Amino acid sequence: MQLKLSLLLTGCAMSFMAFAQDVDLDKIAQEEQQKETQNKINYTEGTFHTTRLINGHSIENLGAGILDMKISHRFGQLNGGFYQLFGLDNASMRWGLDYGITPRLMVGLGRSTYQKQYDAFFKYKILRQSEGEHAMPLSLSVMSSIMLNSLKWEDPNRKNYFTSRLYYAFQILAARKFSEGTSLQIMPTMIHYNLVRNATDKNDLFALGIGGRQRITKRVSINAEYYYQLPGYKMAGTSNSFSLGFDIETGGHVFQLHFTNSPGMTERTFVSETFGTWPQGDILFGFNISRLFSIKKNKQ
Repeated sequence: MQLKLSLLLTGCAMSFMAFAQDVDLDKIAQEEQQKETQNKINYTEGTFHTTRLINGHSIENLGAGILDMKISHRFGQLNGGFYQLFGLDNASMRWGLDYGITPRLMVGLGRSTYQKQYDAFFKYKILRQSEGEHAMPLSLSVMSSIMLNSLKWEDPNRKNYFTSRLYYAFQILAARKFSEGTSLQIMPTMIHYNLVRNATDKNDLFALGIGGRQRITKRVSINAEYYYQLPGYKMAGTSNSFSLGFDIETGGHVFQLHFTNSPGMTERTFVSETFGTWPQGDILFGFNISRLFSIKKNKQ
């Protein structure tokens, strides 16, 4: 009996060893590791250098607790010639503060010398481009802003309403980073006027923006931005906004040097109220400077 039991156990052990020889444990471990890697979500970072493409918003958001102080300048038109020092004699600026409340939500406010405007906005990221278990081919955000024109009333003797000074913008921002050097973004845009100048003007104007970035070096890239006003939803005498420039990143600063035909730096002014054109030399040189500050302390 003991001999039969020993033979049975020996046979079972030999069968198990033969089965074990057919199993590649290293291969199993490697497959499990690959599965874990595939299941991990890798979010795309650095689609654009800053939260602004040139005039308009990019898909980027500030991190939670990060304050971004932005100073934007637009000089005069280059076709002003030497008398105007090719536009350098004239300048307008916007000073703004943007803040990241969460990684997905940021808010901001600003003041422009152009038409003495005040503006405020919020931007919320709905989707983030990613790879892995839940791959997402693009990033998607919504942006809404309110603008106030504080110029003196043209006719102070008539009854004027505060709401007549208000304008609104609504945007969808959809972007994809195709490689480390190339990113594209489209921006369907609606501008709402509480009060229009002429009875024939529409209160709601629509445009489609497109922009992109091509990296030249690790810290320098070429940016372009164009807003096409849809036929039938365009103010008379206006042109489409086109801007071309460079992003230069230096530590905590990002310098944006660019040329544009839009003197305004709010959605209302550069999307629907650009009057100059590039072929006529109505081109303005400008720059944006961004400086980041960490306001919220990290928890230990």
